[in-house]
Amino acid sequence: MAIAEPPVVQAEPPPPPTRRSARAITWARRRRAVAAHWRVYRRNRQGMWGLAILLIFIALALAAPLLVDERRLEPAFSTGIPFQPPSADAWLGTDKFGRSMVDLLVYGARISLLVGFTATVGTMLIGSVVGIAAGYYGGRIDALLNAFTNWFLVLPWIVLAIVLASLLGATLFNIILVIAITSWAGTARLVRAQTLTVKERPYVERARALGAGDWHLITRHILPNVFPVIFANTVLTVALSILSETTLSILGLGDPNSVSWGVIIEESFSSGALTAGYWWWLIPPGVCIVLVTLAFTMCGYALDEILNPRLRER
Repeated sequence: MAIAEPPVVQAEPPPPPTRRSARAITWARRRRAVAAHWRVYRRNRQGMWGLAILLIFIALALAAPLLVDERRLEPAFSTGIPFQPPSADAWLGTDKFGRSMVDLLVYGARISLLVGFTATVGTMLIGSVVGIAAGYYGGRIDALLNAFTNWFLVLPWIVLAIVLASLLGATLFNIILVIAITSWAGTARLVRAQTLTVKERPYVERARALGAGDWHLITRHILPNVFPVIFANTVLTVALSILSETTLSILGLGDPNSVSWGVIIEESFSSGALTAGYWWWLIPPGVCIVLVTLAFTMCGYALDEILNPRLRER
């Protein structure tokens, strides 16, 4: 009697590997690059201290409406004693209207950082567009834009800023516009130099040989490789924008209806706080400006270490 053989069970073929889209692969590479950059940044003690100081001021600026009643900033609703030195009731003293300096500093952080970030965005947009256009197209366009940029670099920015602020008026939007118009030339010069280097690389030449247009080359090849320089310069430009707003406010060209650190210093000077010895009205906003400027500078140096491999080797 023959023994029946068991049926042969064929194993199911393994499922085909899932193919990820090009966009998913690109975002995965970007996430890995960001993680690698953060590891390098994390090792920089100077950059971490700057980031910590910066986050504290940003948190105060965002939480200002929760921490301070805006009505207390109005001179008519102030109930404090004018020119009161630091005490248990007023930790940092009061100004000539009896307003708490703590309240003024918290809301001043809101306005100063708003001006710094917004003016820097305008500066980066103008400088990036001019720098990429000059470096990519070359020829007469490069010569014209280069001459325009050199004119802004040679002309003292404070003179141009005073003229523009006087013509446009002392409003917060005009101050932001004036800072953006007078501060873009340095960014344009850096971006142009980087664009001249990137546009000669082999992958750009290959894309051009395959028929890629100017818009494709600029948005897909030039801008992504120039962006690290733009980002690093942005961090340093925010500090310069805050200092510019402070300078214009001290000169009497700031927005009198907004409370910024520069406006506080200008009011203290105009009221004779320096000669009268009201140091608590003058020193705290100056210390805040120094700390924020120092924090942005420290973060900028840490980013330079990420963008420059030679610094990492040291």
